[in-house]
Amino acid sequence: MRSPSLYSQDDPITAAMKPSPTETDSERAVRLEAEAEAKRISEQIDEDLREERERLKKKRGDVKVCPYPPFFTHILTASAYRQLLLLGQAESGKSTLQKQFQLMYKPNSLDQERSSWTAVIYFNVVHSLKQILNTLEQWDDVLDDDSGDILDINPISSHRSKSNGIADQPSPSTSLMDSNGAVNGSPSSIAHSEAPSTSNNVGQSKDAGALQIANLRRRLSPLMAAESQLADRLSGGITVSGSGKGGVYVRSGWQARTIENALTKIKQTKRPSIANEKKPRVSESQDFTPDPMVQEIGRMLEACEEDIHELWSNQTVKGMIAKRRLKLDEWSEFFLRHISRVASPDYVPTTDDILHARIQTMGVAEHIFDVNIHGKLVTWHLFDVGGARGQRHSWVPYFDDANAIIFVAPVSAFDQYLEEDPRVNRIDDSLQLFTQVCSNALLKSVHLVLFLNKTDLLKAKLDNGLKVRKYITSFGERSNDYETVVQYFRAHFLQVHRRNNENRRVLYTHFTSVVDTKATQRIIGNVRDSIFRGYLQSAALV
Repeated sequence: MRSPSLYSQDDPITAAMKPSPTETDSERAVRLEAEAEAKRISEQIDEDLREERERLKKKRGDVKVCPYPPFFTHILTASAYRQLLLLGQAESGKSTLQKQFQLMYKPNSLDQERSSWTAVIYFNVVHSLKQILNTLEQWDDVLDDDSGDILDINPISSHRSKSNGIADQPSPSTSLMDSNGAVNGSPSSIAHSEAPSTSNNVGQSKDAGALQIANLRRRLSPLMAAESQLADRLSGGITVSGSGKGGVYVRSGWQARTIENALTKIKQTKRPSIANEKKPRVSESQDFTPDPMVQEIGRMLEACEEDIHELWSNQTVKGMIAKRRLKLDEWSEFFLRHISRVASPDYVPTTDDILHARIQTMGVAEHIFDVNIHGKLVTWHLFDVGGARGQRHSWVPYFDDANAIIFVAPVSAFDQYLEEDPRVNRIDDSLQLFTQVCSNALLKSVHLVLFLNKTDLLKAKLDNGLKVRKYITSFGERSNDYETVVQYFRAHFLQVHRRNNENRRVLYTHFTSVVDTKATQRIIGNVRDSIFRGYLQSAALV
């Protein structure tokens, strides 16, 4: 049987609305009047919606011609000027800068996720210890004294990077790369340490030192085995190919998922003692249930605290760091220096700990903040991107709607090489990446801010005698002081911008250390005002 038409008299709605067969003339008149009134109201609603759409369309068009700047902030609130991208290579400081935005504009959210950072910090500590022990093992747990100072004999390959001409690439055999391609971020506490004794008893001293390290390796082995557990908990078992030599990568929202995973594990193990354990105070409005696995690793750290101190203060370790045979990640020294606090049984990450914690972003993470611009709240969508080479293709879809970009370039990385390609100097990679951003047709009208980041680490390296010219030959015989070096790097980034600035936009440049909260938040305020001022200028309002 054929189904009835939507407008068929057999349709139940039509049947329900059909007038009664016994309807009188007066009832019919009342019904028709009601139907006419309902139709009039419906048409009025349609007209109001049409007029509202026209008003909104007119407001969007008024942004560039509005003659009254005070009214501009009202227009700005309804406009599309909301998307801010954080771009730069991996380990440049983008995620740390995002944390500063979060701390400045949404501080409660950082308190709510504070507990989830414990696993990250524990992972950073365990990963650093494993890196130290693996490097010692490669050198048979001893430091030879007859090989000279690595700082003075590290040669530069004759193969020069062609893209911007400032960074030479060392041959892999002389780069002495570690498994993570990073260097010690703040060598001030170890640079002046003395190498092991070269007396007649040096052989016995080396044997004793090697035995000490072997004992430490044995005692720390259970803690080292926990690295993979922490990595799986943080990443959800996700591995990333084509983005370097491995590591932990997390997607947006990992903080909540870490807590959810912990709750799932608790339900599965049905541990009755968890409810009675002391809970760290993370937020008055958030109930937090400790993760049994993270708690167990915390207890292991507490038990191994003296061994960690002993390893970190070991003369062979200090000597290898000084001779640059052992190159630690930038956050390693921070947490190893504070191991007594991190290993305490009631440890709760401080804001400074969270800013120093390192975890690699996978894909693009969106963060939403309400920013006060001249008395009006404007919603900013901030996008933090994964900076490894294998992830940069994921940036492009966000270019269309971008209104402003903060490009983060680590100027302390002049002596570092890409984890993905040890032949490429990281400063040179930043310049290549900045060239691509400046020349991209989709970004020609986007307001651009440059953060020359990690100036604190740059100062530490220069103060400890590291020579820029040994890694960047075009630096020549310039003075190796901080001011000369940062201005040299700044000049090269400005040159890239000038060559790719058809729309004659202004480049706002800042020297930053994004782990410094007070200074960074002051710069964020300046960036906010410069973006607003730049938008007014582009709209011919000032």
